[in-house]
Parts: sequence; C-alpha cells; structure tokens
Amino acid sequence: MKYIARLAMLFLIGTNLLAGPSVNFEKYFNDKTMRVDFYHMGNSTEEHISLDKIYEQGAWAGSITHLIDDYGQGKYYVKVYDAASNNRIYSKGFDDIFDEYVTTNEALAGQMRTYQESALIPYPKDSIRFAIDARDKYNKLHEIFSHKIYPEDVNIIKEPLDKNVQVYNLLQNGDPHTHVDIVFVAEGYTVDQRKKVKSDLKKFSGILFTQEPYKSYKDHFNIYGVFKPSEESGVDEPTRNSFKNTAVNASFNSLGSPRYLLTEDNQSLRDIAGHVPYDAIFVMVNHPRYGGGGIYNLYCTFTTDNQWHKYLFLHEFGHSFAGLGDEYYSSSTSYNDFYPKGVEPTEPNITALLNPDSLKWGDLVESDTPVPTPWGKAQYDSIDEEYLHLRADLYEKLNKATHSGVSQDSIDALKLMTEKLSKKYADKSDSFLVSTKYAGKVGAFEGAGYSSKGLYRPQVDCIMFSKGAKPYCKVCEQAIIRVIENYSE
Repeated sequence: MKYIARLAMLFLIGTNLLAGPSVNFEKYFNDKTMRVDFYHMGNSTEEHISLDKIYEQGAWAGSITHLIDDYGQGKYYVKVYDAASNNRIYSKGFDDIFDEYVTTNEALAGQMRTYQESALIPYPKDSIRFAIDARDKYNKLHEIFSHKIYPEDVNIIKEPLDKNVQVYNLLQNGDPHTHVDIVFVAEGYTVDQRKKVKSDLKKFSGILFTQEPYKSYKDHFNIYGVFKPSEESGVDEPTRNSFKNTAVNASFNSLGSPRYLLTEDNQSLRDIAGHVPYDAIFVMVNHPRYGGGGIYNLYCTFTTDNQWHKYLFLHEFGHSFAGLGDEYYSSSTSYNDFYPKGVEPTEPNITALLNPDSLKWGDLVESDTPVPTPWGKAQYDSIDEEYLHLRADLYEKLNKATHSGVSQDSIDALKLMTEKLSKKYADKSDSFLVSTKYAGKVGAFEGAGYSSKGLYRPQVDCIMFSKGAKPYCKVCEQAIIRVIENYSE
C-alpha cells in the first residue's frame, strides 16, 4: 500500500499539467477504428509523407475521454480536425523508424528511404482533416502533411481479416475504453511451435506484472496474443548470413546496429494485430539471441530465449509505451547527434539540464542532493570500456565463424562466451552502481541518451540504463503511471 500511495502522489504532481481539452466522443466518432496507412520517406534534409490506404477495423481500443494528447512527447503528432469547424478532436504523439533513420550515415549522405506506417484513430462520423506534425531542430511542431478523409469513401477497405491468425485471451479486466489493451504478436514461430507460442505468451504476460508499476495496476490491463504461423523458425540475422521467412519479417541489424531488432513490414504487423483491440504492440520474437527495440507509440520487440529476456522485455516496453529514452550512453548505435545540443529532449527521463534550477523532475530531488549529481562516472566508464572492447572482439570472431564454415559446436562455444561475458560485467557494473553515494536518490546524473556529456538521467541506475533485475527509476515510474491512467479513464 505504501508503494501505491507514493506513486499516486507522484502521478498527481503532473496530472493537472497534462489535462487536455475535452472532446465529446459520441459527437464526432463511432466506436470503430480507422487505420490510416501512409508512406514516410526522405533523408537527413528531405521529408515527405503520402497517403497509402485507409481501413475500417474493429472496436476502438483507446480512451473515449482523453482524446487530445498533451504529453508533449514524440517527434511527430497525428492530429485530427473536424472538417466543418476545424476543431481538433483527436491527437497522439509518436516516434517512428524514419526519425531514427535520418540520423544515420546513409541518410546524412543523401540516401532516400521509405517506410510504411500507420495511425489508428477513432472512426469519424463526418469528414475530417487528417494531419501530421513534425518537430524541427528546436522541438517545435510544424504541420508537414494534411489530407481530407470522408468516412463514407467507397475506397476505405473493409475486407475480412486473415482466418489463419489465432487469438489468445490472456487477461481480461473489462471495457477496452477504460483499460490498457496490449497485444503480443508472435513472430518466428512455425505451425509446429504452437505449444511454445502459448508457453511464451503465458511467461511474458506474467513477467509484465512482476515489475512495478505494472504490478500494482494489473487490473487496468487487457492482454491478448495473436499468432500467424511463420514458414520458418527464428528471424533474419544479416551479419550471420541467416535469413528466415516469417510472419512480420523482423530482422536483427536494423539501421546497421547488430542487436537492434525491428520489422519494417508494417502492413503485415498491423493486419495481424488488428484481430484484437490494442493500444500497444509487443512483437514477441522466437529467438535465443539478445535483441530488441522499442519506439514510442509504434511497437516494441524482444527475443524470448536469452538470459536477459526479462530485462529486455521491460526495457523495450518502457520506450514504446511511455516514451522513455535510453539512459545508457556507451553502447554503439547508428545514430549521429540523436539529441541536438542545446535542446531539451521530449523524453520524460532525459534532460539537457539547460537550467539546473528548473529541472523537469526537480520536485523529486531532495534538498541535500546536488545537481548535477556526482556518481563516479570515470570509474564506471573504465569498467564499461573494458567490457565493450572484449565484446567487440568476441562479436567479430563470431561473425567470421558464421561465414567461414566452422563447426556448429565452435559457433555455440563463442555464443556461450559472449553470454558469460555479458553477465560478468553486468554484475560488476551493478556492484559499482549500488555503492555510489547517491544510489537510490533522484538527481541529475551525467551520461544519457547515447551521450557521455551534456545529457543527464534521473538516478544512477534504472532498467532504462543497464541490464539486470532492477526497477524503473522514480521518474520513469511516474511517466508510466501517467500513461496507464490516461488509457484507464
């Protein structure tokens, strides 16, 4: 009860600031879902959006009370306006793969890429103007796309769903409008692996509620699983010359990062997920290798059978569900200046500390905690650098082995070495972090958002910072509760 009371207090701190204008759902919307598919294309200097298709799908899963998103998070915003009055009647912030692509070397060199994406909105009763806003380098929103949609348009697709998709009802607590509706999409499981699908769904839906704040809010969730058999087991591993035919075409090495696991097959993912009402998507990937990804209000991916599966699952969901930023800064990524200098990030758990006297989570900082907060960063960095050097050497040997025809036993031995190395240095880092002076305190600890300097995280450790069995920090907990409550009212 103390935990719930404390987090309820944290939630109340920010609730009034996030309350958006009220919209009468019944006046503007039917209780159905409109899926708007569009193409997002460009490079680091160009950006274009074009409409693809529009679908009528099942019941609306989201809140019918909180229709205007005033969190101020996400690189993009979907905004829906009543065409007759031009009143904004729905909005939602989000991030996408294109936003990450534009920071890569390929995009900076001018290479154009196209991604298909979807926006889910409640089905309008009358004509609307569907718009997408994007943030500039100063994080100011500007409209970059607009299209008028007529709900009676004969071209809106209403075809039946794929009968080859099996649905599992894992947890049912009530009306989708007043609960967080989560769907697990099983990826890389063959028709002969149905028992493993069911077992993994049970395992991970249970893991979610071992972690606060989800544990205390379990009755706020509905959980579904959906399964379309893949032709082959596993997913693509380009750096290891392994490719699989799977339901949603997930792949390691996304955006050139070996451990980054995404799918760019948005249409297949949405077609499968659409068998149930959903607010958030887990892509549950049948694979033993460490890998995953999480993009705000898009989806999160995680592999099922590695030693870090619990951490990976909860870390990536923090990204996709609550828009939490990565708090680590030393692991390699394909991004260049993902957070521009001198601009405050929109993520609730990262700050550029442009004004230490008005820290975004300052109400949680005790008076005797200095800001910025010392934490022995140099010593931690020496531990981490040693690990990264050894890991890079092992990865190089493993990638060479998979391309050179050595025995499977030799490849498996290298994989086991990488797992042991990861665990050894995670334990070593944890031992250091818990011993620091301000461990467990909220402050501003330098090193976050892929940057060693200039960005700060709320606590010295958090599940968004390092691997292991550990809680979300207090700021991350607060952000997650806000989202749960938003869907639940």
